[in-house]
Amino acid sequence: MDLRFVLDPDLTADLREQIADLWVDVTNAGGAVGFVAPVTAAEVRPLAESTLAEVADGPDRLLVGHQGDRPVAVLVIADNRFHLKAHWRVLKRVMVHPDVQGRGHGVALMREAERVARSLGLAALHVTVRDGLGLDGFYRRLGYREVGRLPAALRLSPTDTRDEILMWRDLSHP
Repeated sequence: MDLRFVLDPDLTADLREQIADLWVDVTNAGGAVGFVAPVTAAEVRPLAESTLAEVADGPDRLLVGHQGDRPVAVLVIADNRFHLKAHWRVLKRVMVHPDVQGRGHGVALMREAERVARSLGLAALHVTVRDGLGLDGFYRRLGYREVGRLPAALRLSPTDTRDEILMWRDLSHP
């Protein structure tokens, strides 16, 4: 089934809950979206609510991919909140539900984010990636390039630190 994308949907209580549940499911399946598994909805909800508040109150944008009525893919197009960086955005909380991974939904979500960014007149997109999961390869296949690395910037546990990889997508190239 194809995804239907909605930019800046009405953030109803039901959608907020579905996004928080998606975030929990993605994290508990090993996704790198700000937490380390296992997590509960109670742990995720405060960050989900503050993230969605930045969308509801502006200036961030929310892109949701629906399969039927169910949101299965989400990302935030985050404003830099600095006038010298107004020509590019950061993609945050890039998530595809584990039940539908492997069907091209992640690629479709990222391509839709690029389409939205171009329609906004943006020159580039930036995403940070947790090293050690192979996610940098996914983004490279989409035209992103590594532009920096923060060594051991992410402490997942006292014995597990990971680099944070900074990736950049110049939108002037298709």
